[in-house]
Amino acid sequence: MIERPEVEILEKIKIARSKNKEVVRVVEKMKKAGVKVLKREEWQIERDLVLKKRKVYVPKDEVLRVEIIWLHHDVLVARHREK
Repeated sequence: MIERPEVEILEKIKIARSKNKEVVRVVEKMKKAGVKVLKREEWQIERDLVLKKRKVYVPKDEVLRVEIIWLHHDVLVARHREK
């Protein structure tokens, strides 16, 4: 189950991806060829997400990357205790 903050992050990843020339080129090439895997599985499209080496590709957007780290680091299980 994907929660609301994760849905928002996925949308932000898609927006950032659309500004990344390399990813746009790869996605266009895959769509043109009608495939979901390119370059021996280095690039894949799965559920409207672009994967590189089987991991969700997050463009080099520092703000977005920090937000993703914060989202997964600041959960109750991982939260650090303040003294």
